[in-house]
Amino acid sequence: MITKDNKAKAIAKLARSDKDVGSPEVQVSVLTERIKEVTEHVKANKHDYMAKRGLIPMVGKRKKLLKHLEKSDFESYKATVAKLGLRK
Repeated sequence: MITKDNKAKAIAKLARSDKDVGSPEVQVSVLTERIKEVTEHVKANKHDYMAKRGLIPMVGKRKKLLKHLEKSDFESYKATVAKLGLRK
């Protein structure tokens, strides 16, 4: 589970303004943090199939958000991928 501090850091990393919590960039950033935490958990607990099952929709949602961002604002997409260190 992502902590408040980690979530706040993820939001601050890509927020457009002070109160921005819903832009695609911020949503991708928060999902990336959650995915990293669950991935580490799954590596340590190989038989936790429910965690694996929850990880798959998170990755799919992030992929859809990135695809939307790529179509709507390509420069923002490139900046987001670069800041988060995602492969694309």
